[in-house]
Amino acid sequence: MTATPDDNQPAPRAKMHPAFRLVTWLITFGCFYLVYGRVEEAAGRVDLTATEYLINFFREADWILWLSFMIPYSLFFFLVDAHATWRVIRWFNAPSIRLVNILPIRASAYILSLVNEQVGKGAMSLYLYQRYRVPGWEAISSMILLGMLEIYQLLIFSAVGVIIYFDLVRMASSQLPLVNILIVVFTVALIYFPLHLLYFGGALLPKSTIRDKPLLRAFRRARPVHYLLVLLFKAPNLLVAVMVYTASLALFHVDVSFGQMLAFLPVIFLAAALPLPFHAGALLLWTVLFPEYPVVGAFSLVMHTFFVSFNAVIGLVFLPKANRELFTGGEADKAIADT
Repeated sequence: MTATPDDNQPAPRAKMHPAFRLVTWLITFGCFYLVYGRVEEAAGRVDLTATEYLINFFREADWILWLSFMIPYSLFFFLVDAHATWRVIRWFNAPSIRLVNILPIRASAYILSLVNEQVGKGAMSLYLYQRYRVPGWEAISSMILLGMLEIYQLLIFSAVGVIIYFDLVRMASSQLPLVNILIVVFTVALIYFPLHLLYFGGALLPKSTIRDKPLLRAFRRARPVHYLLVLLFKAPNLLVAVMVYTASLALFHVDVSFGQMLAFLPVIFLAAALPLPFHAGALLLWTVLFPEYPVVGAFSLVMHTFFVSFNAVIGLVFLPKANRELFTGGEADKAIADT
């Protein structure tokens, strides 16, 4: 398909409607209010204020050992994430690109992700346009495919955890109909995926032209093996996350099993993907799933804040090389000339 002039530009960044932004902030304040109420109630049972209760929770943790978990985990996550991103870009956008070219750009995008995850993905698209002349919408299509598979990865791991540790999930359903919600979500996802493959393969609704849009180019080109490989490439991150969160909660004297984390953490990560400031959806879900430990909401904020901050530090280390990759000539330009 021949690209139009509009296709050969970096994709524009979507703006959030003010009304939608207001609603997200109202929901966020509501989540924090509910979590604070739970913490205050737990603190009252031991004759402490909410602030004293939180201070005691964090004071008793082994912070040095916690850092020994989190730093290697953050580095491991970066390498796995960059590798999966590189594979998708090489398949669908720039076959000549090397992993060493992706590492600094992916790392630098973490800096922008402190502001907004979508801004970080936009930076990746800008890099592909600047250095490999990949049309903006086509680059964004690869990022969307990666996002979709991240969601499916969470659903798959959560389904496995729920099947293996169903009793734990049922006990957590005392305050939230978690079992029913998850069954519905799993069923919808299971039904949708084969329809997705049939549609983008042309077997379903063959006269539809929506699939021909540049924004969906990666889905048109992707085959089932591509989806499977990306899931396998990214799986180590979630498995390690389950282990790190289980060990970290133990350091904060929260009694949690690996099975609980395997069943709950993917669902919590899904809640974190909601467009709410401070990952408020995940914050509230932590306290719902672990009602006897209401301060785990604060724990989740600490985990997330350190994770994104350390990823930004990785980005700062790679920033000089990323600038050279983006704004100076080099091997990518030669690759373009040779094609």
